[in-house]
Amino acid sequence: MSQTQDSRIRFAQMTGVETPILNAPMSGIATPALVAAVSEAGGLGVIPATDLMPEQIIDFASQVKVLTQRPFAINLTVPDDKRLTNKEHFLGFCDAISMLLTELDLPDGADGEWLKYYDMEGKTRPDFFKQFEAALSVKPVAMISSFGGFREPEAERLEEEGVVNIGTATTLREAKVLRAAGCQAIIVQGAEAAGPRLSFEDSEDAMVGLMSLVPAAVKATGLPVLAAGGIATADQLQGLFAMGAAGSVIGTALLTTQESGAGEVHRYYAESGTAGDTVMTRVYNGRLSRVLRNGLIEALVDYEGKTAGYPAQWALMGPLHHQAVRLGRFDLAMLPLGQSAGRSAYRTVNACLKALSVEE
Repeated sequence: MSQTQDSRIRFAQMTGVETPILNAPMSGIATPALVAAVSEAGGLGVIPATDLMPEQIIDFASQVKVLTQRPFAINLTVPDDKRLTNKEHFLGFCDAISMLLTELDLPDGADGEWLKYYDMEGKTRPDFFKQFEAALSVKPVAMISSFGGFREPEAERLEEEGVVNIGTATTLREAKVLRAAGCQAIIVQGAEAAGPRLSFEDSEDAMVGLMSLVPAAVKATGLPVLAAGGIATADQLQGLFAMGAAGSVIGTALLTTQESGAGEVHRYYAESGTAGDTVMTRVYNGRLSRVLRNGLIEALVDYEGKTAGYPAQWALMGPLHHQAVRLGRFDLAMLPLGQSAGRSAYRTVNACLKALSVEE
């Protein structure tokens, strides 16, 4: 038995899945229907809980359970006391987009009281510890951490409850840290992936591709390693298996499915765009993120180094994004898009997983 086959078997035994494929935790796109469909197709559906209040996590899981009896996982962002907020940059950015905020009928701070309208300090963000308790209460088979591993108290709770502990790494060093922290499987996010870089030890600028990251993480950790970033075809997954991966996490490939919450423009570029339509930017959330290139990003290129930091920047840009989506202004919205853009034409989640379910 090869190392890859052994890892895949181990992951299947841990989670009860038939196909080692997970959906990326795409907020607003990974709907209860999509999460349930991934699990129902034999994969591991992942609830994107980072932005959900505890009661919303419970409600989301309840909707998933109505649609499937199969195992599912929950993704959370762990707290980081080292995150810094640059108030001066926040206020400067507010001023730079004030006319746009007015155009979108959002508070424009004409009286100078930006902080009255936009929660830079995160006072209204969900409490992680209450999220964690809510997540455990709905009995997921696995919990996935972003921006670092679960701390010792949470890791011990997961072990006590028999919940699989999965961490996310962007470099070999981070993969080793997660192994030392007791993770039972590791997701490695390649430079090809959509959305924010999930770095926590190394710089987010360390853009390591999956061809380098997967075999190194497999060799160094000995754990099941799941590859995330730009995966949309069986040939790609077969190549990752050859490098030792135990499975994959897919995001952009699912945008075009009927279960996805993606809008028309997002779906179009997933199916008909190219990797060249993506760009790395900090404009929306203060974190280097791969998204669809648009006019707002190009207009604010001089402010790339003047954001308020993660996640404070989203306190301002989040309301702008949501309002832009409501108004159909996709030239202003943040649309995460991986380098698999143009190869995603699956109409259902089941069809996607069936196409990707290959044997060695």
